[in-house]
Amino acid sequence: MNPTTKTPSVLFVCSKNGGKSQLAAGLMNQLAKGTVTVHSAGTKPGKSLNPQSVDSLAELGIDITGEHPKPVTDEVLNAVDVVIVLGNEAKVDAPEGKRLEVWDTDEPSERGVEGMERMRLVRNDIKARVRKLYAELTGN
Repeated sequence: MNPTTKTPSVLFVCSKNGGKSQLAAGLMNQLAKGTVTVHSAGTKPGKSLNPQSVDSLAELGIDITGEHPKPVTDEVLNAVDVVIVLGNEAKVDAPEGKRLEVWDTDEPSERGVEGMERMRLVRNDIKARVRKLYAELTGN
């Protein structure tokens, strides 16, 4: 990237901001190493992070224990280039001119897969999508 190029920015949104959006943000932060500005938020923020989400990222050497659920704000929506909604619970209207994508993420619980096995499948699905988005945003 040359100095005149603006750092791309992304907001990952889910309903509670305790699981999927935190997974996506943690994965993007690890992959981008500062080359993408990363935010996560929830339409109805929960009280805490999903412990299995935290543990599934820890398995990859990603520490999000300092994170907490945050609400979607107009300030963040207006500041980012891309808004990614994970799953189909959260509903967000991105400001005009902003790229909005809805990632219909894998939901292993619909197949009877629960616990850490479920969380790893969700994490790996999101990880593949984050890699693709990172390549689009940075050309890498």
